[in-house]
Amino acid sequence: MTHVTEPSGRGPVGDPGDVEAPDPRRWKALAVCLVAGFMNLLDVSIVNVALPSIRSSLNASVSDLQWVLSGYALTFGLVLVPAGRLGDARGRRGVFMVGLALFTATSAAAGLAPGPGWLSGARFVQGAAGGLVNPQVAGLIQQLFRGAERGTAFGLLGATIGVSTAVGPLLGGAIIALAGTADGWRWVFFVNVPVGMLALPLAYRLIPPDEARRGRGLRSSLDPVGVLLLGVGVLALLLPFVEEREWAGRGKWLLIPVALAVLGAFVAWERRCRARGGEPVVDLALFRVRSYALGVTIALLYFAGFTGIFFMFALYLQSGLGYTALAAGLAITPFALGSAAASALGGRAVTRRGRPLVTAGLLLVAVGLVATAVADRLASGRQVGLALALPLLVAGVGSGLVISPNQTLTLAQVPVRGGGSAAGVLQTAQRIGSSVGIAAVGSVFFATVASSREDWALGFRNALWVAVAFVATALAVAILDLLTAAARHR
Repeated sequence: MTHVTEPSGRGPVGDPGDVEAPDPRRWKALAVCLVAGFMNLLDVSIVNVALPSIRSSLNASVSDLQWVLSGYALTFGLVLVPAGRLGDARGRRGVFMVGLALFTATSAAAGLAPGPGWLSGARFVQGAAGGLVNPQVAGLIQQLFRGAERGTAFGLLGATIGVSTAVGPLLGGAIIALAGTADGWRWVFFVNVPVGMLALPLAYRLIPPDEARRGRGLRSSLDPVGVLLLGVGVLALLLPFVEEREWAGRGKWLLIPVALAVLGAFVAWERRCRARGGEPVVDLALFRVRSYALGVTIALLYFAGFTGIFFMFALYLQSGLGYTALAAGLAITPFALGSAAASALGGRAVTRRGRPLVTAGLLLVAVGLVATAVADRLASGRQVGLALALPLLVAGVGSGLVISPNQTLTLAQVPVRGGGSAAGVLQTAQRIGSSVGIAAVGSVFFATVASSREDWALGFRNALWVAVAFVATALAVAILDLLTAAARHR
């Protein structure tokens, strides 16, 4: 493993001992990767504002709409880790291009959907395609960049993550406003097609050729038993949360202990695989690396609070205050702008500041969200969006100082050879956190609205406190780590 300075403190991160000449095409290759990553992550949030249009156009039921959303999230989360392992073992460019081509084709299929069943099926495959692409982006950053440049590259990736999540409702609302409510939802998917067709030849030209291992079968390099156990475990864990509102009764929560049992079997199998000289799908030794284990934990907790904000805010503005989809998207823009700017700055600063930068970002997010709750209580009616702009900007700046620096620090001590699978585990933690967070804030939000005679503002504030609790927990973990590191260095 390449030696680096411990990233929990203020020391630099990267690969100072690596003297290999950098690839001259690395920044252009990164641009192609970020475009693909933006499309994949955008499709998690952009569809939310298109649901009313889809419902009226395809005569879709509430259950149909739920699967349009959750089908993408489920397959996206399931594919991340094995896709990262596949890229590590067989070459990242090839997996990236297959995923991008499939994503482009399924975007066209979704836009052409004649009915809700077709649309849901296309979304399932589209999510899997997105899951193929995303770990390759982080793995290629590990492969192409070193030292401070790696922090900058991850900063740009963090900006992409933050902006794609926050700008989805705005872009979706704008597309529907331009294309009309009847078939505007189709252009939410069609917009991916020309972008994907342009990105594919650029990816082939700019991303370095694969250096896949030769003389080894696909079976031996991919650990199929581990992939199966991990897939079943993650599916059982995610399903109750993504179907929380549509799956009536408490029986769904029985899947949680099933998931834990299957994931326990996965851990036992991976240890056995490693002991026998095989290549497990996840190198569990990574979790003995303090920076990696801490970063995955913070990502899981932060995404539980961060993602749920947009879910309930869009509902509050549109259903409670009568905002159009475009106006609701504009109201979320301050968070996106703050996140984009701070992500780029945080990516450059993380090589000097280390883990304290993430801690400061989490504190800013918590302060911004608390201020958002206070501002919402003081504002009323159509002025809410304007009143919340400054607090959301503060939270967005904090978010930019969390996502990309945390990803840089989490992967700093991961060998390049395993960068894809390590990134897949990190992103799976983010997806699990997002699903848990949306389920938690959604439960509080809808329960409050139902019990308070449709007081949407009260529902928003109560749900916001749940998001604050997740962020505060992540902050507590980060502060505890800093205190532990300081005590160890005395």
